[in-house]
Amino acid sequence: MFNNSAKYSQMIKAEALRLGFMACGISKAEFLEEEAPRLENWLNNNHHGEMGYMENHFDKRLDPRLLVDDAKSIVSLTLNYFTEDKQLDINAPKISKYAFGTDYHSVIKEKLKELLAFINENIGEVAGRCFVDSAPVMDKAWAQKSGLGWRGKNSNLISKDAGSFFFLAELIIDLELAYDSPFAADHCGSCTRCIDACPTDAIVAPYTVDGSKCISYLTIELKNEIPTEFKGKMENWMFGCDICQDVCPWNRFATPHKEPAFEPALTLLQLKKDELIEMTDDVFKQVFKGSAVKRTKFTGLKRNIDFLREN
Repeated sequence: MFNNSAKYSQMIKAEALRLGFMACGISKAEFLEEEAPRLENWLNNNHHGEMGYMENHFDKRLDPRLLVDDAKSIVSLTLNYFTEDKQLDINAPKISKYAFGTDYHSVIKEKLKELLAFINENIGEVAGRCFVDSAPVMDKAWAQKSGLGWRGKNSNLISKDAGSFFFLAELIIDLELAYDSPFAADHCGSCTRCIDACPTDAIVAPYTVDGSKCISYLTIELKNEIPTEFKGKMENWMFGCDICQDVCPWNRFATPHKEPAFEPALTLLQLKKDELIEMTDDVFKQVFKGSAVKRTKFTGLKRNIDFLREN
């Protein structure tokens, strides 16, 4: 016979898979002791660049019980976004795969709300919050603690079964559950493909990324001009970057997602280089409606495209 915590955990995992999540793991809500010195060192080295928000809520990042009163469990989830679709014009400035479809924040948030509603309807009244990349939650640390994978040398979470082209999300709830064992093994071995392939040398050491040098940061998070030191190093990326994942051997196990909301709009895939260079604000709003690309705003995307043209 299952005790209730084991039964509830099974119910939650089954519903997560039904909702389309790729995997679900559960860990105990507690202070992230091992992460504290790593985070402090990363911040002290200014690896967060202009992402000032990373300095905020230091304590909350390390202790989910400060985010959700009486938190007991972290339900970590992954959602596949891998696609074999590509932009048709090979010379057009490139967009990261994760931004081909509808903005993942809204897609995942809806699924998390449904999962929380399921818990309340089938288990009992549970207090909790949904998190998708929008609050001080160390999602990779929790995913690893809940057995979903290990952090590779490019700092992304990697699954032996699925590679790394997936989103991470969490439910932090005040319900005691059965906890999964942490993923303790590291399957990167002596491989350094991600480090060798990064054109801006953002992976400054195995497992350590200087965010201020990462192409994703430069094209999305950075609000000022892109520093001239990155001229000729952007590999034609105008929004995000997939290089360190594309070269990772574990991504040979990535399979195309089955999430309708992530299907790319043909108008996006068909954009030609000249059309992007000459894009107006109105066209930007039409093509990237509902897309994560909207984060850069028209002026940001234009800045990125102009920087690529200059180089």
